[in-house]
Amino acid sequence: MDESLKQSFKLGVVEGFFGKPWPWDARTAYADFLSEYGFNTYLYAPKDDRLLRQNWHIPFPDEHLEKLKALAGVYRDNNIYFSIGLSPFELYRNFNTENQGLLKAKLEQINEINPSILCILFDDMQGDFDSLAEQQLKITNFIIENSQASHFIFCPTYYSDDPGLIDHFGKKPPAYLEDIGKLLDPAVDIFWTGPSVFSKHYPAKHLQEIAAKLQRKPLIWDNYPVNDAKRLTGFLHLEPFPDQSKIMREFSAGHLANPMNQAYLSRLALYSLSQHYQGKATSNLLQTACNSLCPRPLADLILADADYFQEQGLSAMTTEDKQAYLDRYLPYNDDPMVKEIIAWLNGVYVFDPNCLT
Repeated sequence: MDESLKQSFKLGVVEGFFGKPWPWDARTAYADFLSEYGFNTYLYAPKDDRLLRQNWHIPFPDEHLEKLKALAGVYRDNNIYFSIGLSPFELYRNFNTENQGLLKAKLEQINEINPSILCILFDDMQGDFDSLAEQQLKITNFIIENSQASHFIFCPTYYSDDPGLIDHFGKKPPAYLEDIGKLLDPAVDIFWTGPSVFSKHYPAKHLQEIAAKLQRKPLIWDNYPVNDAKRLTGFLHLEPFPDQSKIMREFSAGHLANPMNQAYLSRLALYSLSQHYQGKATSNLLQTACNSLCPRPLADLILADADYFQEQGLSAMTTEDKQAYLDRYLPYNDDPMVKEIIAWLNGVYVFDPNCLT
């Protein structure tokens, strides 16, 4: 493993949401955006890509493999760590010789893509399983042995203290996190979403307590501005991140934000994250973001409507309200952010029931 990559503070985006995925051109365009604004990591792990999740055992078709190879190349050219999230769905229930062979074949394809980081993700799976930590780490070690990636990140099934995870995925085995911390190679990072699945704050004391369990600083998977949950799909999260950069730099291994299904609109919130970490935050970060990322007439429109989109959302709109917003934005329909606003107003971004949290 690459020790320098392990030591670097990872700041970036984890495309790890349910529902309508980003188009390939948006993913490609993010390489320039992340590079320009001081990020260093992008993780490709959309829940919609079943070939990395429920259908992990099925080989990538040539076309899909070539797209991922090309995407990895774009990020390398922009000096961004390109990462892939592999979620061998509940493989720990039957990690027999046949499945080991299928996993090795998938890893050979991932090696062709040549990611800097390979993430081994056991999130959003049933966890009430005997020897869960032991079995997951057996799979993890197999993956590391057969991967050419420079660095690895592990996501546990119980990636937060949020009791909702137990409600959805079963009772957490005793000492699950402690066992992972003790047995997992200390060079491997571990994802953590904070005190809850959708954490608004990451107290230093909490991060220190988790670091003691995991025997390393947690790598934060921040579920903002993501909007894939049932109660969130009707909202656009455009408001800035709170500034927690000082605490994060001291008590975490990095900060990766899970964005919205709307790739371009997500940039408004992500812009604020970059400004916090670069010490460039202004008193009105949303206004600065709009002015920096949008042409002026559109910047003023989005700034005026952002609070309503974030706090009131689609459910508060009458048919007349929606039409009024459509009329406001249609003149700017060539802009990718406007295309996403119009699609959102028209109900294109529907809730994916596979999203349990």
